[in-house]
Amino acid sequence: MNITLNNNLESFDEARMTVLDLLRIKNFTFKMLVVKINGNLVRKEDYDSTFISDSDHVTVLHLISGG
Repeated sequence: MNITLNNNLESFDEARMTVLDLLRIKNFTFKMLVVKINGNLVRKEDYDSTFISDSDHVTVLHLISGG
């Protein structure tokens, strides 16, 4: 599978993967993440049931607060 992840082309051996699979494979461990697939927000409770398809554009942002 080939996707665009944070504006970078990425290839994966998996034929299907969920958002949660992607986060595990890429070691995204921050608790506060925003995930979008093709511009559509994915809710955290849907990470394990939302599938990423070949050619999707995925954005994963880390939310950091401070002041």
